[in-house]
Amino acid sequence: MKPLEKRLSSKIAYGAADMFGGGTFLIVSIFYLEFLTGLGIPAILAGTIPLIGKIWDAISDPIMGTIVDRTKSRLGSKRLYLLIGSFTGSITFALLWVSITGPIFWTYVFYLVTFLVFSTGFTIVMIPYNALLPEMIDDYHLRGQYTGIRMIFSAASAIIAGLLPNMIINRVGDSNASQGYLVMGIIFGVIFFLSILFTFLKTWEKQNDKVIPSFSFGQFVKESGTVYKNKSFQYFLGIFLLGQGSADFVMILFIYFLRDVLGQSNQYTFVMSGVLGSQILAMFLFQFILAKTSKRVPILYGFPIRIVAMLSMLFFAYNGAPILPIFIASFISGFGTAASSVTAFAILPDLTDVDELISGERRPGIYSGMATFTRKIANGLAFGIIGLLLTLIGYDKGIEDVSGMQSTLTIEGIKYAFVILPTIFMIGALYVTYRYPLNKKEFDIVKKEILRRKGLDDSLPTEEEKIICEKVTGYPFDKLWGHKA
Repeated sequence: MKPLEKRLSSKIAYGAADMFGGGTFLIVSIFYLEFLTGLGIPAILAGTIPLIGKIWDAISDPIMGTIVDRTKSRLGSKRLYLLIGSFTGSITFALLWVSITGPIFWTYVFYLVTFLVFSTGFTIVMIPYNALLPEMIDDYHLRGQYTGIRMIFSAASAIIAGLLPNMIINRVGDSNASQGYLVMGIIFGVIFFLSILFTFLKTWEKQNDKVIPSFSFGQFVKESGTVYKNKSFQYFLGIFLLGQGSADFVMILFIYFLRDVLGQSNQYTFVMSGVLGSQILAMFLFQFILAKTSKRVPILYGFPIRIVAMLSMLFFAYNGAPILPIFIASFISGFGTAASSVTAFAILPDLTDVDELISGERRPGIYSGMATFTRKIANGLAFGIIGLLLTLIGYDKGIEDVSGMQSTLTIEGIKYAFVILPTIFMIGALYVTYRYPLNKKEFDIVKKEILRRKGLDDSLPTEEEKIICEKVTGYPFDKLWGHKA
């Protein structure tokens, strides 16, 4: 019988919780700005709600990471919060879609507070979840396999979250759109609850008998600052922020592009099925790639293909254009979109080992907190930029209500924003990914040096190994391990 960590069932159990991580972000990215503007909130104000939520995340995510690292529980410090988060994450997601009417100011305040509550619920789930894998698995390629399965769940969630909400909203909301959004929120709240709970029940954490210091704000600030000095983490931030941001621009503008540029909002399900279908195919492909190659490969090969596919859409971005070329370009683009998530989440667990070499401590929680915060910042900035852009180009929600068309400036602005903004971000992500210093060879050297520092390996480091340790950490060799000999 295979060891527990090599069983497919264990990989599936770990990956299930990303139904929540992948699904909530996609639904919010596609539908939330439309939901808010449909209630009469101006686009520029609606765009600031997720953006302000990210400012709150700048505080809550790192704090949650520090709390996770300092939690001791018979359930495991990460799994305990997955159990709590199965309730908080699903309930707060459903609350996002409660509709109220009234003065713009109070409506805005209500949805701002609601989004902050949801963001906190998301934090309680995703910070410990992102910190769980390095506490389960040590092997470089095996971590990649677990991440590949996780991304398959994320992609499957994206298919469900990209197609089912629109069907629910349209069917239930024929006479009352707000009711359609609420029913959608409740249904997906239940789905997310079950997926997180399954991960809690079927995963594990290695026992850690280390004395855990109590939480203090001063220590939290100090630890958060040291994270950013980790050279590999700096590159990870660039990959994560630019890669995921490029996907957010597309998802937020997707409905506007179909409706206002192509004049074919009825093709939403058809085109979105191509995007999401290719993503899940790519996740299966990358599962095999990650088992044998560098974790940089998905972006380095996937993004050039996605850039070409995105730029090709400019030739068919006009009212009444044939939808098949857009479908094909979207299908091809989906492979690159999947590459962004796979590379980022495959890299993340390895940063805990680099940090251990730097600090002499094991701190997966604080790294998860910073990573999740970065993801939310990318999403919040995308919302803020799109909200501002729609205002600057004269987008008018009221025009749709009288079956009119947006102005030429608005249509052209949406078209070029849909294609050019993500392309710029992808070019940046390619550059940062190419320079990322931690591959299998470097990872093995880091792990070997950690064993030396623990007194479990009596070999002497070579000059090449010293240079590699300095390259991946950003620290002089004699300053590693918390500046201890």
